Parts: sequence; C-alpha cells; structure tokens
Amino acid sequence: MEARLEAERERIGLWLPVAFGAGIAAWFALPAAVHWIGLLLSLGGGLLAGLLIGWQRRLGRMVVIGCTVMALGLLLVWARASWVAAPVLARPVTTEFSARVERVEPLPARGQVRILVHPQQRADLPPRLRLTLGSEQAAGLAGGELIAVRARLMPPPPANLPGGYDFARRAWFDGIGAVGTVLGDVARAPGAAESTPPLRMRLSGHIQQQVEGSAGGIAAALVTGDQGAISEADSEAMRRSGLAHLLSISGLHVTAVVGFTMFLLIRLLALSPRLALRGVVLVAAAGGAALAGVGYTWLSGAEVPTIRSCVAALLVLAAFLLGREALTLRLVAAGALIVLVWRPEALAGPSFQLSFAAVTAIIALHESPRMRRFLERRDERWIVRAGRGVAGLLITGFVVEIALAPIALFHFHKAGLYGALANVVAIPLTTFVIMPAEALALLFDSVGLGAPFWWVAEKALALLILLAHGVADAPGAVATLPSFPPWGFALAVFGGLWLLLWRTVWRLAGLAPLVIGVAALLAQPRPDILVTGDGRHIAVAVPGGSYALLRDRAGDYIRDSMSEAAGIDTPLVALADLEHVTCNRDFCRWRQGEADTGRVILASRGRDRIDGADMAAACAAADVVISDRWLPRECVARWLTIDRDSLAETGGLALYLGAEPRAITSLRAGDAHPWRRPRQVSGNDEAVPTGALAR
Repeated sequence: MEARLEAERERIGLWLPVAFGAGIAAWFALPAAVHWIGLLLSLGGGLLAGLLIGWQRRLGRMVVIGCTVMALGLLLVWARASWVAAPVLARPVTTEFSARVERVEPLPARGQVRILVHPQQRADLPPRLRLTLGSEQAAGLAGGELIAVRARLMPPPPANLPGGYDFARRAWFDGIGAVGTVLGDVARAPGAAESTPPLRMRLSGHIQQQVEGSAGGIAAALVTGDQGAISEADSEAMRRSGLAHLLSISGLHVTAVVGFTMFLLIRLLALSPRLALRGVVLVAAAGGAALAGVGYTWLSGAEVPTIRSCVAALLVLAAFLLGREALTLRLVAAGALIVLVWRPEALAGPSFQLSFAAVTAIIALHESPRMRRFLERRDERWIVRAGRGVAGLLITGFVVEIALAPIALFHFHKAGLYGALANVVAIPLTTFVIMPAEALALLFDSVGLGAPFWWVAEKALALLILLAHGVADAPGAVATLPSFPPWGFALAVFGGLWLLLWRTVWRLAGLAPLVIGVAALLAQPRPDILVTGDGRHIAVAVPGGSYALLRDRAGDYIRDSMSEAAGIDTPLVALADLEHVTCNRDFCRWRQGEADTGRVILASRGRDRIDGADMAAACAAADVVISDRWLPRECVARWLTIDRDSLAETGGLALYLGAEPRAITSLRAGDAHPWRRPRQVSGNDEAVPTGALAR
C-alpha cells in the first residue's frame, strides 16, 4: 500500500475535497443528531487508528487527515443549517400584510413575476417569503419598495414523490419560510413609481427588446442569468438535447468573458512599446480579465454556479501568472473545496455535482497519455488537423455525457443521449458567435450602432434553438429511468471518482463500485403506483409501459413529476378510461397486475362524506386503499391503508406490488433535519389591512 501511495503521491491531495464532501453528504444522508454524533465518534476512532498505523507512514497520514476533514465537513454543514435557521409557516393561510421587497425576478414567458419580501410588523409570519404574482400586478415593482398585499401562503413543500425535488431543504438554506400567490392588486407606498429597477433587470429588458421571443430570453440568460423569458417548450428542448447547461451561467460563460477580455487587452496593451518591453502586458491583461470575470459574476446575480466558475477562473489566472500549468485536477479540487467551505449545502444540489463532474472528466481525459498523444501538434495537412480536433471534441463530449448520466438520472430521472453531438455545434456557436456578438451589440448600443450585431446574435440564437429542437425530437433522444437508489448512486459516484482521480493501474478497481451502482439503477423496477404527498394524484402503471392518472385534469407540473418518478417519456392517459377500471362518483376500483397475482386497489376521488359502515366491506376487499382525505377507522385494507394522516408521516409514495409488496416514502421516519422540524409560526395574528400602507 505504501508503494502504491508513493506512486500516486501527486494525486493524494485531490481526495481532500472528496473527504470534506463525504462528511457533508453523510450529514444529509443520516437522519438525526444521534447518527451524526455517532459518525463523529467513529471518525474519531478512525483518526486514532491512523495514528496507530503511524504518522510517518503515508497511509497513516491519509487516514488521520481524511477522518479529520470528513468530520469538519459534517460539523460545518450542521453549523450552517443551524446558523440560517428561521421560522417556517405552520399551515396554509390567507392573510393581508405589508412587506419590504428584497428582489424582483420577472418570468415573462409565464406572464408572472416572482418576488422575495420581508413582512413588516408581523411576528406571526416568517421573516422572508417568496411570492408569485402576475406581470400586470407587479408592473414597475422594484427592490426596496414597501408594498401591501393579500396572499395565500403555504409552508415550503417537501418532495412530492420519492426521489423528487425537495424545495423545503432549498428554502431552509435560503431563509424562505413560506411561499404563496398574491391575490388581487398590490398596494404600493407613495413615490414607489419613481423606483429605478436594478441594472441586471434593466439590462435583461433591453436585450429582450432587441431580440424577441425565446431567442431574447436565451440572449438575456447568457448575459444576466435571467431565464424567465424562455418559453417552456424551448427550455424542455434544451434539456432533452443536453444543451441546458448553456442557459445557466457557469464555466463556459465565465471562461468566454475572461478569455475574450484577456485576448483583447493583450492585443491593445502590446501596442505600447513601453508596456511591452517592461513585461507588464500579461499581468495587466490578467488583472483586467479577473475584474471582468468578477463584474460578470456580480451582474449575472452571483449565483452559486457562477461564483464557483469565477473562483476557478481566478485560480487559472493566478496559475498562469505563476508559470504553473493552469488546467489541472488540483485546480478543480481547490475550487470545489472553496465552494464547499463557503456553501456546504451546494453539494446536495445537481448544479454542483454536474459542473464539477464535467470539469473533472474533461481534465482527467486530457491528462491521460493516450489523449495527449492523439491531440499533440504534428506536421500534417490542415484538414487532418481539423478532423483530429473535431474527433477530440466528440471524444470529450462522450466522456462528459457518460460522467454526467448517473447524476442526471438520479436527480431528474432522465439523461440526453445525443448531447455530445449537439454540443460539438452548440458550444462553438455560443462561445465564438453569440456571446461576442452580444458583447459588441451592447457596447455599440451606447452610440446607437448595435443593430448589426443584434441581427447576427438573433440568427445564431435561432440556429441554436433549431438545433435543440432537432436533437430533442430525434428518436431515442432521452433515456428515462425510475428513481435511482441512493446507495447505488453513492457507489457510482465513488467508483467514478476512483477512476478519474488516480493515475496508475489500480484506478481500474473503481469499475467494480461503478458497475454495481449502474446495475442497481438498471435493475430498479418501475413503481406500480405513485401517490403524491397530498394524496390527490395517483399514477398507475398500465400494460405497454405507460401510466394512467386518477385525475386526468392534473396540471403540467403534476404530469411532469409523475413521468419523471416513473421513468417514462410518454403521455399519461386517464385511469377512468381503462377497461379494467370501475369508477363512480367517489371511488375507482381496479386490479393492479396479472389476474392471478394482482392486487385490488381502491382509490377515492370524491369529496362527499361516506359513513364508515358503508366503506368497511369495500376496504376489507381491497389490498390497498388510497385517499386524500381522512378515512373512517372502519376502513382497513388487507395490506396498506393510505389517507391524510398517514401521508403526513410518509409524504409521497411509490408502491411496488410484487410477491413481496413494499412502499418507498419521500419522508423518512425519524428524520430530524432542521427543515423537517422547524420552529413554526401560525400566521393567524391580526392581518394588516392593505389600506394601512397609504395611511
């Protein structure tokens, strides 16, 4: 072992952020404080074991440092979750209140505006709320204004289905205690109409005036990170084609800005013989590029992915000036460690995982001797050189797609299959045509001469949207699979890191956990029945691989959530239209599965009260009873009875009705994370009339 570690001594430091992230991940995975303390004690035992091995041995030092860093990661995210603690609304309420607007986020494609507000003089409300209102209601609204509204508020919702997006966790770290919808008009304080929107909003509006439709939304997203004007159809096409990463400002965009600025400054500063002979051109250009990167990060809203990319760009510039190799896995490790120390909760989000997995895969591939030999410069015809470059892009794209597929399947239950091919065209088009054209258009708009550059950007954006739809609509463009078991995902991630971070032949040992994790995903059966957390919506597997909805008038959000959890990419049909389903005003009844081994399901869909005595026989004849309301105590199914009381404990459900039926829940029993058991406020105090604002 000492000999192997000696051969890999330059790579050992890359595991520092992995150990730190493992401590953070363990805190999210383990349910309660007793488990977190138990893990800390176990890590303390591991530290002592490392000391027994011997500090002078490389293995002993690795064990000691690894256990210490993992414990620090766990303690940091625990402290961070306690530090941001804020009260959460206990139950849905409709109330009137005055509030100070913190931020305004327009969503033109939906005709909506989303705002963050701080209620005033309402101790019974959380200190920070997120409200949604119509574009007309929010006309001219800007940050810092005092408003009064009547709104329907509810606590931040947890995951609606097993494996779904947990907004309650995200809201906890963002300090959001309730979300809601504004009802009626917004009362504004006198003089509010004179408020000036922030620069980011003004810039987004200017870009959308120059380029209409979704193309303008994408153009604004590339500059300010504002994706609100992109239509849902185009957003879905970008996701299905593997081009969605172009919409969120991250490494590609920051690199383009920093690289273009440095290239331009070098050319301009080199025109001065005095500066060139003194050797300050490179330093000045790097400083200007760093300022451009920081300014772009601030302008685009300083979201976590953008800040992460800006930090990486600054590290590259520093390495460049020091004469060191800039693009290395050490840079990736340093960037990951900085982000995790700053925002440890980012580890649980797909943005962090996707971006660092992509960059790690790219650099590890290009550090490999075979790839270096394939791409090295040589004396050959230009067409061969160009073909070699395109082949290198394709190979890189395929490696990135393979690295990202498990993460995309775990979080979104789908992964694009043609993303590598689409990005070969989309990335150069965005980097060398769209973004420079936009930058020049905005520059020349100051003298009223930006129209030609806007025309170029608009045509290039139209080509990008056409490419996205063409790839998204191709047969087999998206692979869909049901929920990824968390333990399988953890094995796949560990195996992938083992393959990418080590250099010698023992890295191939990472294939074992990687294959096991992927096999767990491929072997995961599709659920027979999906039940949302409120019990109102039920999706049932039907022959042919599709699913049927109990309430066929469900909205797009429910349909998309059900399709993702089921791992399908086909439309959902109506349950009542199926031949083997019998429905009346209050209930639907059917047999799920084969005739001889199937289970009898009884699901409520009405609102009328039914006596327990009338339901007892029907419930006793069913294996599973599902209701979004309270069921009388006489209603007992043979295997599982689901009603409002049980759903409050389990959340959404995925039912597998095989020989040994089982249920997967979205809420874990005994989960004591702070967003599961927050300090609550009632929202029932005397409401402040909207007219009080004017007075």
